[in-house]
Amino acid sequence: MRNERDTRTLEADRARRGPRTRVALAVASTIALTVVPQSALSAPAPAQAADPTATAAQVQWTTRTVAPGVQIRTGTIQHPDAKPAWTVAIHAPAVNRLTGARTFAPLGTHAWAEDTARRLRDAGLEPRLEQVGWPAYADTPRGTMGWRVRVGTYATSDEAQRTTPKVTALGLQPAVEWTGYDVEQPADRESVHVAVIDPAAFTGTVEATHNGNVADRETTSSVAAKTGSLIGVNGGFFITSDTDGVQGTMAGIGAYDGELQSMAAGSRAALILADGGRRARIADLTTTVTARSGSAAYAVQGINRVPGKVRNCGRPGATPTELPRQDLTCAKADDLVKFTAAFRADLPTGPGVQVVLDADHRVVSVGRRGGEVPSGGSVLQGVGSAADWLTAQGRPGERIAVQETVRDTAGRQVALGPDDSIVSAAPTLVEDGRIAIDAATEGMLDPQDLSFGYAWSNGRQPRTMAGLDKGGRLFLVTVDGRRPGVSEGFTLAEGAEFMRSLGAERALNLDGGGSSAMAVAGELVNAPSDAAGERPVGDTVQVLPARAGR
Repeated sequence: MRNERDTRTLEADRARRGPRTRVALAVASTIALTVVPQSALSAPAPAQAADPTATAAQVQWTTRTVAPGVQIRTGTIQHPDAKPAWTVAIHAPAVNRLTGARTFAPLGTHAWAEDTARRLRDAGLEPRLEQVGWPAYADTPRGTMGWRVRVGTYATSDEAQRTTPKVTALGLQPAVEWTGYDVEQPADRESVHVAVIDPAAFTGTVEATHNGNVADRETTSSVAAKTGSLIGVNGGFFITSDTDGVQGTMAGIGAYDGELQSMAAGSRAALILADGGRRARIADLTTTVTARSGSAAYAVQGINRVPGKVRNCGRPGATPTELPRQDLTCAKADDLVKFTAAFRADLPTGPGVQVVLDADHRVVSVGRRGGEVPSGGSVLQGVGSAADWLTAQGRPGERIAVQETVRDTAGRQVALGPDDSIVSAAPTLVEDGRIAIDAATEGMLDPQDLSFGYAWSNGRQPRTMAGLDKGGRLFLVTVDGRRPGVSEGFTLAEGAEFMRSLGAERALNLDGGGSSAMAVAGELVNAPSDAAGERPVGDTVQVLPARAGR
């Protein structure tokens, strides 16, 4: 075992050389050589010199064509030099920046790390200090992110767990961790699936879908089988708990068959599949929705969600933040929400007012919240001042029009036609052919609060990603993760490096973790990380064969 000083020196040297890892570079440099000619998939230039003692990654790829213009590539990437192990980490005391609640973070200050190491040594343990640098995000600081303290190297998690009582007895916060999720060392094994859809040769469509009911969850492979798709992947972030809203509803912008079914959580990356995917693009999108009755107007801040609850935040008037904040459910005291006919579940109940509208947007009834959305109609629910507005304007027979606008960051309106769909998550990974990860801006992490988003962004996780190259080819990618010795996943930085290696000019991260799934011909082809198997999700992206009459 290296002594503490040797470990700190090594980690400091790594931080000076930058946060990129050998795994991203190995993945990037081997794809082009093993899958298709260099002209089809270009490898990125290495960001740093490779370790001359490292053994090259062992890569195996298989490619098959599932339809003209549609290929699926399956790869296994292994690093013989990787020696991951289980260890016991000590998390640093922290305070949630938004709520003020006491919590813990994977990293702390150097002073905290030194003091913690001293306490561990006094108890007969052998700690090591590891300096961790910031990845090359576009909107975070450079240099040292923080310091972590770890104890021991163990063959199994159970063996590591037996050390935790000694740490707890010191009043410290232990956590058993797999070092293979660290960006500072190459992953021992990665399992990757890449779907390539060429609109110049493919005669079918690529569509985001919630399969007819935005208030439902269904597995990616089940939707793929029902729709007869060639390839399907999971889509955007969605509600997974009744505490946060209606399960299955989206926590970000979603549009299907030309209809907006959920609103953006601030300005976040989205995959726009216009004209059945024939004109696809990736852009950060915002949404503005307004209800109007005569000269009176009120801002609608949600579509198909529980009034007062804003998952992932990002809406005006939300507390504790109006900015995007991943997996945080913000509150909104004055909230007007629209429900569409695609919301095929019981409407939320509770305080406030509800107005039922017919297909011509005329008021059918005004009353308490609840019931169902009428076929062909819609419902407006309001709480706080929004309820007062509905009471004043919701006269039977009167018209309440709802205007919806989607715009990109350049201010251009995104018009939705019947063959258009949108799926959204976060963050942006590649922009104009360069790595451009705006993880802080899109609310995936907080440079001022390392208790938030660290593991999801900076650790290896299962990922689903989408990208477009200069020729308009669409890449749909999954990497399995959270499976030590089987597949560990990508960090956000590794995912961006991988997408750029494919030749992506623009790319974004979709929902990941246990949601990551890819189906081919209706059959699941990857290995999702949830112990229960494939996770039922919200929306999905499906590559559909051409059908007569379409």
